[in-house]
Amino acid sequence: MTYAVKEIFLTVQGEGGQAGRPAVFCRFAGCNLWSGLERDRASAVCNFCDTEFVGTDGPGGGKFKTAEALAMAVAEKWPGGGKPLVVCTGGEPLLQLDDPLIAAFKAQGFDIAVETNGTIAAPAGIDWLTVSPKANAELAQLSGDELKLVFPQPEHDPAQFEHLKFKRFSLQPMDGPRQMENATKAFEYCLAHPKWSLSLQTHKWIGAP
Repeated sequence: MTYAVKEIFLTVQGEGGQAGRPAVFCRFAGCNLWSGLERDRASAVCNFCDTEFVGTDGPGGGKFKTAEALAMAVAEKWPGGGKPLVVCTGGEPLLQLDDPLIAAFKAQGFDIAVETNGTIAAPAGIDWLTVSPKANAELAQLSGDELKLVFPQPEHDPAQFEHLKFKRFSLQPMDGPRQMENATKAFEYCLAHPKWSLSLQTHKWIGAP
């Protein structure tokens, strides 16, 4: 399999249950809910994505012919020390993350975190699985470490997910012109429904990738 990757970069995880942990982000190209092209946004299943995932022209990006080649490219970004973490994101990483790549990351000593929309069942071997449901997209992955819901979504009441088998339930304010209003709504919801934790995109506060 050839892996198409938009970018690979070292940063600190800025959101969710792993916030604050240094990580190499491996952003895969492509998504099954939106082409990534602005002309298609209005008709997409998910039209509020704030991430660039089209093509392979980002820093460290490219097409990797083997799992070992991609894992090595990720390992080259790690400065040494600590427990290495790779965050597989996108786009939709589970369109490409497969058993050979999981094994190659493990061979390089990495913990593997995945951020997925949950429409594709996750393979075994993932150390931290975050599912972020999108309106009008049926979930295939009903368990994991964290369910992270972008909030508010008129089609999604957080309560409809509380029966699922996740260890952590997070609300993340939707980005955009109403971000502070959305943050207030998420804050108030978490106070009234303590099953949910507030997830803020702290990396954006400091201008980190």
